[in-house]
Amino acid sequence: MKNKVILVIFIILAILHQDFWNWGNSNIVLGFLPVGLAYHAGYSLVCAAFWACIIKFAWPTDLEKWANEGEDAS
Repeated sequence: MKNKVILVIFIILAILHQDFWNWGNSNIVLGFLPVGLAYHAGYSLVCAAFWACIIKFAWPTDLEKWANEGEDAS
């Protein structure tokens, strides 16, 4: 179940990355930032938070333990 949720969020983020709705928008955000650049700045923060959550909650610790056991045997 956890892997399916991660995959769905990943696909949604991949679709949102295209931001075709901002291509013709020439508005300025905060007085200096084009709306497309502001969108991608926010998008990057969301993606960083998403990957941080994946590392925290879905990291394959069993594989890491297995790899570390091989180092101890040497």
